[in-house]
Amino acid sequence: MAKKQFIIIGLGNTGIFLANHLTSLGSEVLAVDNTPDKVQDITPNVAHAVVADTTRKQQLAALPVTKVDAVICCIGADLEASLLTILNLKELGVKHIIAKSSSSQHTSILERFGVSDIFQPERDMAISIAERLTHPNMLDRLPFLDGFSIIEVLCPSKFIGKTLKELSLTSKYGIQIIAIRDPLQPQALIGNLADYPLKENDILFILGPNDILEDFG
Repeated sequence: MAKKQFIIIGLGNTGIFLANHLTSLGSEVLAVDNTPDKVQDITPNVAHAVVADTTRKQQLAALPVTKVDAVICCIGADLEASLLTILNLKELGVKHIIAKSSSSQHTSILERFGVSDIFQPERDMAISIAERLTHPNMLDRLPFLDGFSIIEVLCPSKFIGKTLKELSLTSKYGIQIIAIRDPLQPQALIGNLADYPLKENDILFILGPNDILEDFG
């Protein structure tokens, strides 16, 4: 299978961590920054690293921005540089742009530019910590459709020893367990789960309305 390819623009803490982690996961990363020292520091850790001012369309056009799986703009603090870079990427025809935001105002402007994949690290981390504190059994949450999510939770004690058929979760709560992972097994179980007896350490992947899922965290 071909490696995923990403361009990361902006080598602050977020960009560096992202570049290193994507590389460790087997992706091919091109790291970009307008500061030579930052590019030099990350060069040994990624596939490619270049110095470029991405607010200048000509310099950005020299990079393979339309040939990678996504371009991730990690410029946060410099609002003007972030927006000019996004505008240039849009004009160059980049399909998948992921952008870092430093504030709700920044997010609003990015959305007006047509960017839908936006992350705000401090806000996202705060939400994640709050979720863990208020829902200690919830390991992860993935937004699905408006008002719906998929959550990853430890098997609730009241479910242990029962089958999904016995629990009747869909008819009672409007939720569905779409996969079950036993930490001791290499693969998750998907499909034909009705007669599976749930165990204490099972991890459940549950799809359902957000308000109902709150009770299962």
